[in-house]
Amino acid sequence: MRTGIVAGAGAVGGMWGVQAAPSARLDVLFATGAHLTGLLAGYGVLVMLLLMARVPAVEHGVGADRLARWHVLGGRYVLSLCLGHALLAFCGYAAHSGTGLFATVEGLLGYGAIATATAGTVLLVAVGVTSARAVRRRLPHETWRAVHLLTYLGAALAFAHQLVGPDVAGSALTVWLWAMMHASVAVLLVWYRGIVPVRQALRHSLRVVEVRTEGPEVVSVLVQGIGVDALRAEPGQFFRWRFLQRRIWHTALPFSLSAPVRDDILRVTVKAAGDHTRRIRRLRPGTRVLATGPFGALTAHRRTCRKVLLLAGGVGITPLRALFETLPGGPGDITLLYRAHNADQLVLKEELEEIARTRRAGLHYLLGPSGAVFDPLAPEALRALVPDIAGHDVYLCGPPRMAETAVAALTRAGVPAERIHSEYFSF
Repeated sequence: MRTGIVAGAGAVGGMWGVQAAPSARLDVLFATGAHLTGLLAGYGVLVMLLLMARVPAVEHGVGADRLARWHVLGGRYVLSLCLGHALLAFCGYAAHSGTGLFATVEGLLGYGAIATATAGTVLLVAVGVTSARAVRRRLPHETWRAVHLLTYLGAALAFAHQLVGPDVAGSALTVWLWAMMHASVAVLLVWYRGIVPVRQALRHSLRVVEVRTEGPEVVSVLVQGIGVDALRAEPGQFFRWRFLQRRIWHTALPFSLSAPVRDDILRVTVKAAGDHTRRIRRLRPGTRVLATGPFGALTAHRRTCRKVLLLAGGVGITPLRALFETLPGGPGDITLLYRAHNADQLVLKEELEEIARTRRAGLHYLLGPSGAVFDPLAPEALRALVPDIAGHDVYLCGPPRMAETAVAALTRAGVPAERIHSEYFSF
């Protein structure tokens, strides 16, 4: 996936290079830079939309959490390219016309395509600002999501500008290729983010059948439908759930399956971490459910070794609990380490202990506050619990900070990076 994205950027740069006319004139140099940054920004917007199109093959192959990180990082580059394009275009026009600041702005906005592109850039900047961590923490999720949807309008306005720009409009073949790339991504977005969820809802008729209390602020939601096996949901994967009940219907929440699919029942286990997850506790049996997925690459297909270590942090236990039950292996082949601040925060404890007894698998609780003198995730502590840890595949799921710490410790403990399969669990 990374190679394809970089190759695409290279092809866009090549398209620019074929048409670029070398010149030492200042206005031409600015214009040439504006053309390159504009093309790369347009391509970057397209890649950002593709990463979030929820295409199953992409989500399963790369992993939803990794795609989200790429999307965040790529968004910064795209915004930088958009602003760089605008600045270079401004400088080029000013150098060519010899006009001042206000006259240059007025002259540029006199072109309809440039005015359209300016509006699109403003929308993309608004999305970028509200996505900054410091700003997003202060915004309600609904507000952030509504602003984020402006990405589609911003991309459409930018596309309209690109089609009449000299780098694309100069060749009928280039226009066709550029339009087909955008049309393909648009079709994927409409299909997988719009049509597929509705089709699944109609086909499987999912409804809440039970909300079961598992502990302080933790509940399991059991959802039953028709022909659920056809979804081909695997242990370790997650769905984006939309519960059609007042005050929560408008938000799709990503929750992992906390048990294998049985008798057309899907189960998720949720810890209250915000307004939406708290409302999950008040779901009524019979509530209709829209579920998009399954997504995620934290499945048995990643396995390369006979022995497997499952390392969970907090509510990240949910996908690993399903894997703990279902991963093939004999006595001693599967070990689960569960990190929590204290025993009260252990989720699904009785189920985990029953699975460990039945399968004769290893189960260890790593309890204690973060920053304590004894670190249960230190390389020495991990090797003491799992002496042959270097010969294991490791499945890791937990909050981002815990997961990053664990990856570093596992690497120092001798586990090759390619055998650490992680998924960051955060809202």
